[in-house]
Amino acid sequence: MSTTLGGFIAGGIAACGAVTVTHGFETVKTRLQLQGELSAKSQTKRVYTGVFQGVRVILKNEGPRGLMAGLGSAYCYQTMLNGCRLGFYEPIRSSATGLIHNDPHYQSIGVNVFAGASSGILGAMVGSPFFLVKTRLQSYSPFLPVGTQHKYRNAVDGFRTISRTEGFKGLYRGVGSAMVRTGFGSSVQLPTYFFAKRRLQKYLGVREGVGLHLASSAVSGFVVCCIMHPPDTVMSRMYNQSGNLYTGAFDCLMKTVRTEGLFAIYKGYFAHLARILPHTILTLTLAEQTNKLVRKVEQRLFLD
Repeated sequence: MSTTLGGFIAGGIAACGAVTVTHGFETVKTRLQLQGELSAKSQTKRVYTGVFQGVRVILKNEGPRGLMAGLGSAYCYQTMLNGCRLGFYEPIRSSATGLIHNDPHYQSIGVNVFAGASSGILGAMVGSPFFLVKTRLQSYSPFLPVGTQHKYRNAVDGFRTISRTEGFKGLYRGVGSAMVRTGFGSSVQLPTYFFAKRRLQKYLGVREGVGLHLASSAVSGFVVCCIMHPPDTVMSRMYNQSGNLYTGAFDCLMKTVRTEGLFAIYKGYFAHLARILPHTILTLTLAEQTNKLVRKVEQRLFLD
């Protein structure tokens, strides 16, 4: 990435393009994660049974508006998260590598993971209120409700209601679990992407271009989903809770496993994969293309 600002802009634009395509799967994933919350499996009525069944049910009962609920908040969150993640990753990585190895171009897996996690945690902290409102808008259904229901007219109404009833602190409810979740995902997303990219170039002779970006992104997306999904489930429940159902991320994790079983933390995994795989592919591929454009603009401005 040529500059932090350039990376932030490229990351934000790319992520907004990606989330437009994948947001519906995020809605299904959220409802699957909240379905049967703190209830034994035998007592849970399974309204949503899978990815495409969930899409069909929501479209049938709520239309496209229900499937795309919270999209505006998602745009704001993705701009904050991926702008920070893609914008600060390279400056953090090169600075840390230069400090430790005296060579900013040296590739260290440990430093790469640290840079990915740090930039992701920063983005999660900044964007947390938007993800909170997005989660509550997506979980609400007048027809087939799951989890705690929050009836907001739109994102602005959501922010006003939370500020009025829960205070400023309420807007940052669950931020700790969000930072853990995004730290997990970010620690592997960019390092895995660049690792796969280098290996494909070195061993398979794949040339720089869209094909290389797509293949590397696919590998990265799969790894991210496997690592990030358990803390993602915890985060969804922390954000959607009303009152003090959970005292913290660890309390949420323990109550979920104890009541619903170990595999409860992987509820909605395939919906998450259906979202994160194309989202990662689109985000990282678009980021590469957008970053090239940003560099060209910077070069012209510099020359002028």
